[in-house]
Amino acid sequence: MELEQKTRLDCPALSRPAWIVTAALSVAVLALWLFPRCWYNYAGNNQHFFWLAQPTNVAGWTFAEVPVAKTAEAALAADQLVSGEFGSTNQGRVKGFCANRHTENQNDIGLFAHTPDRCWTESGWKLEPASPDVVIVDIQGVRVQFERRIFVSSTQRELVYFGGLVGGQPLPYRLDHNLSVGMRYALRAAGERSGTTLRASDKRFWTRVWDSFVSRSPLLGPKQFIRISTSIQGDDVARADALMRDFTVRWLQPVDYQSELRNWKKAAPQSGKR
Repeated sequence: MELEQKTRLDCPALSRPAWIVTAALSVAVLALWLFPRCWYNYAGNNQHFFWLAQPTNVAGWTFAEVPVAKTAEAALAADQLVSGEFGSTNQGRVKGFCANRHTENQNDIGLFAHTPDRCWTESGWKLEPASPDVVIVDIQGVRVQFERRIFVSSTQRELVYFGGLVGGQPLPYRLDHNLSVGMRYALRAAGERSGTTLRASDKRFWTRVWDSFVSRSPLLGPKQFIRISTSIQGDDVARADALMRDFTVRWLQPVDYQSELRNWKKAAPQSGKR
C-alpha cells in the first residue's frame, strides 16, 4: 500500500521535466515562425514599401510589344509581364522588360535565377568587360540598384541594366550571382555542369543570403524583375548610359506596394492568374 501511494506521488514529479521540455520546444518553434515576420519587415532609410509600375505610354516615346517565348514565360512563372521596345525619333530605341510575381510558390524557379548574365550568354551573346558593373538610379526619390553589362553579338553591342525588388523594397544585394557563370559559358568552360550547381558554388549566391539578413530584407515574397537595354552606337557608351538613365526615370513609376497587391488580388480570380 505504501509503495503504491509513493508511486502515485512520484508520477507528477517525474513528468514535470517532460512538460518543461515540451513547452520550451513550443516556444522555440513559435519564435522561429514569428522571427521572419518581424525581422524581414523593415523599410530602410525611412522609405515606404513600393512597387514600380511600367506604363507603356511614356511621353515622347512609342511602344511596340515584343512577345516573350513560351519557354521563357513558363520558366518565369510571372503573374504579369511587360515586354516591348520603345522608340523615339530623337533618342533612338530602348527595350523594356518587367516580370512581376505577386505570389511565392516553392515549386517555381526563382524570378532572379535566370539573369542576362546566364540567359543572354547561353543564347549566343558574349560578355564584354565593363566598368562600373553596377549603377544606382534615383527614381523619384527611390534609389534602385541595377547591374550594368555590355553584351556583344557580331557587330552589335547592347548596354543592359537589370535589377529588382522584393517585398516592396529595392534589393540590398546584387544580382551578380550568374556573372561568373556567364563568363565561363562565354569561354566554353562551363561544360555540362548544371546551373544549380554553378549557382551554389558561386560565393555571390551565399552572399545574397547574408546581405538579405543583415539588411532585414526578405529573400522570399512578391518580386519584380526589371531589364532595360539599348544598342550602343559606335563606341559612345556614355551616350547610351545617359539614355538609359533618362528613360528609366521616365518609364518606371513608384506606386504604393500594398495597394498594388490588393488590386492584383481582386483582379486575379477574374483573369485566371495563379
